[in-house]
Amino acid sequence: MKLEPFEMERWQSEWENRVEYNLSESSVYPLTLRELLDSDPLEPFLDMPLGYSQTNGTPELRERIAALYPGATVDSVLVTNGAAEANFLAIWHLIEPGDEIVLMLPNYMQIWGLARALGASVVPFHLREDCHWAPDLAELARAVSARTKLIAVCNPNNPTGAILREAEMQAIVEAARRAGAWLLADEVYQGAERDSPPTPSFWGLYDKVLITNGLSKSYGLPGLRVGWLVAPRELIARLWAGHDYTTITIGPVSDSLACLALTPPHRRRIWDRTRRILRENYPLLEQWIAANPGLFRLIPPAAGAIAYLQYSREINSTELARKLRDEQSVLVVPGDHFGMDHYLRINYGPPPGCLEAGLQRIQETMRALRR
Repeated sequence: MKLEPFEMERWQSEWENRVEYNLSESSVYPLTLRELLDSDPLEPFLDMPLGYSQTNGTPELRERIAALYPGATVDSVLVTNGAAEANFLAIWHLIEPGDEIVLMLPNYMQIWGLARALGASVVPFHLREDCHWAPDLAELARAVSARTKLIAVCNPNNPTGAILREAEMQAIVEAARRAGAWLLADEVYQGAERDSPPTPSFWGLYDKVLITNGLSKSYGLPGLRVGWLVAPRELIARLWAGHDYTTITIGPVSDSLACLALTPPHRRRIWDRTRRILRENYPLLEQWIAANPGLFRLIPPAAGAIAYLQYSREINSTELARKLRDEQSVLVVPGDHFGMDHYLRINYGPPPGCLEAGLQRIQETMRALRR
């Protein structure tokens, strides 16, 4: 298996800790341990043995996760090291050389790279900016064939922040059902909606659905490295066996803290914090765009701390991102990493001072390019 470079992750891994203003992330700034614990005591964690945890997740954690998906049980859940491992295990298990997958684009490109490395062909269907990033369902219908093994979507979407409507979700489910294909739904931004209720899950809409999710985005807890897969129990059993070949288990401290975060009171409190940050920060981004007329166009994101901006300067997006990195010490994600030039993905979830300073430096570069 020959993996192509995962351009966005390489970009972030090499530079996110070397710039003054990192606007390449896709979540709100993280909670501290003190904020997560709130009024809960620290002592139980200080006395916790740092051994191996239950490799598929403790029953307590899997119960908390299963409770989020009506009809799921602890045996429907596999706990992983982040949603990235969940996606990896699903693709690694389901896809064989010569298979065909249909992938929503733009998207987090992990599944695209893995499927190609495993010898599958990837057929896209697109979200259309001229339709406010709604899916092109006619293109989806053309893309799905009798050879389609899997349809993969990201909802809410990375990088656009768009949320599928109920009718669009049903159309995707029906396309999978007609082909007898699996449907993999990355729902890691569920709970990070700015102004709407939590995005409905694909769980329960079809009997061949896999859900991936985790604590990194809407929970602001990326350092715990806790993700999960929810799927039919027979498939989860096989995916757990694959987990033996990857990271084996998450740490016991992460498992216990994840149990805490997923109790209903803490979960509500954490999601309220995420939405508060998004609602307070988004006007700063809007004001900045308005102060730079003609430079950017943005379809307002419905979820996630990410804004996918089209810019008007005649410069390649990777070249522009490098210029911002080298001259302004600001890191953003170029649209090239999603296969779309003349776009930038900008995180509006950092502390406000960081966001305002980073945007000011981007503005300086864009205005200099105009001159």
